[in-house]
Amino acid sequence: MKYKLLLLIVIFLTPSCSKWLDVKPQDGIIRDNYWQNKEQLKAAVIGCYSSLLDNELVENLFVWGELRADMVTSTLNTSIDEVNIMQANILSSNSYTSWASVYRTINYCNTVIDFAAQVLQSDKTLTQEQLDAYLAEAHGLRALMYYNLLRSFGEVPLQLKASASDDQLQQLKKSSQQEVYDQIMKDLSFAEQHAVETYGNITVDKGRFTKFTIYAIEADAYLWMEKYEDCITACDKIINSNRFGLMDGSVQAQWFNTMYFVGNSNESIFEFQFDQQKLNPFYGMFGATNNHFIGSPRVMEEVYGIDITDETKKDIRGDGGSIRATDQMIWKFAGATSGTRLDARSAADSYAHWFVYRFADVLLLKAEALAWVSKGGDALRLVGKVRLRAHALAFTEKSPDSTSAADISNYILEERAREFAFEGKRWYDVLRNAKRDNYAHLDIILDMVAANAPGNMQQSIINKYKDVRSHYFPINQYELQADKQLVQNPYYQ
Repeated sequence: MKYKLLLLIVIFLTPSCSKWLDVKPQDGIIRDNYWQNKEQLKAAVIGCYSSLLDNELVENLFVWGELRADMVTSTLNTSIDEVNIMQANILSSNSYTSWASVYRTINYCNTVIDFAAQVLQSDKTLTQEQLDAYLAEAHGLRALMYYNLLRSFGEVPLQLKASASDDQLQQLKKSSQQEVYDQIMKDLSFAEQHAVETYGNITVDKGRFTKFTIYAIEADAYLWMEKYEDCITACDKIINSNRFGLMDGSVQAQWFNTMYFVGNSNESIFEFQFDQQKLNPFYGMFGATNNHFIGSPRVMEEVYGIDITDETKKDIRGDGGSIRATDQMIWKFAGATSGTRLDARSAADSYAHWFVYRFADVLLLKAEALAWVSKGGDALRLVGKVRLRAHALAFTEKSPDSTSAADISNYILEERAREFAFEGKRWYDVLRNAKRDNYAHLDIILDMVAANAPGNMQQSIINKYKDVRSHYFPINQYELQADKQLVQNPYYQ
């Protein structure tokens, strides 16, 4: 075989996690005749999902989506690279500018896409429909990975063929943002056509791509590119399926346990499936005494609010939901209990899932799109549903003009901060709203910086963010050395 596939060597030497992930070649060794039957094909596809449990990948997704925004603050243990991102002092030597973990998963997907068809010839029990369903998963996951790169780096190389080594890029030039977006939508189009609606198991449905995962990514990507009607259509495919719903929030402890401690709730669309055999990195990031990140003081004071007249009234997503108010611990990933008793997870219990899409996300994506097609009233009703479930305080309620798309979008942006605190979405939400209509709303980013930057650095950071090219990361210096066709992103040249 032309390629010695490191994909399965890496994946199948790691500990098994959820039972459906425990699928591997009997000897764990890649042979020249590996792609011979549908069991091996399934093992390769499951390997793609297993790669998502790489600690480096999930750390990057958190850092890329949160540190440049306003919900997270540093501790005495925050690394210099992390502090530099928070302070807009990002160099190509910063370890978090490495995209290797994302391209590793992309390479696993490319391997399936390149070799899966061989199995049709050697295993006559594999049908074309089954093959296409496996390919849909690989195309969908590749699209999600490129979507993360698009929003974080802007222009990136499109690596669409499997490499002999998963830690080496081919010598490729960067593609434009439009070219990357077009490839994402091409992958999603194939995946939407061929993905299954269910695998017949709730846990598997939340940890592997179904049609509804694809619709969620499509909705997100359409909104990013200001294709509002398409976004609404994709959201409606999920909503009208009646397969998902908002989790009951009448008892915070039950809601927290189902949604965040256990995971894979009825509200979930797709989650990274950490478990007791494959722990996440969140204990060190959020839960330990030497944690790297805590929530910003503004999270309780401004985002969720506090009812000083009645302490029993609170937004369930605030204290004991996303954050512990007494010490700003990021509770969503570090907490074990909620309600009147707030016990943190131990290191051995650090298996909270990484939440990629939930039903609340779909409702708020649709609401934002509705605002920009002159359906502000409908948009506000969807926001109201999310707030009602969460027992949001009157302190955070606003009544924007139903004819003002900008005012409604700003309100939704605030609501998304409450709903998706620390889920790696905040910076992308801010950037999406700021860049709308060719950066007609750049003040959203500048106002955020003015409110949160250290006083002695405020003007410097504002001046950096005025240059819209700074909104994307630089290409890591190692990648520039390894791929001579890459050119550094313009702001960092």
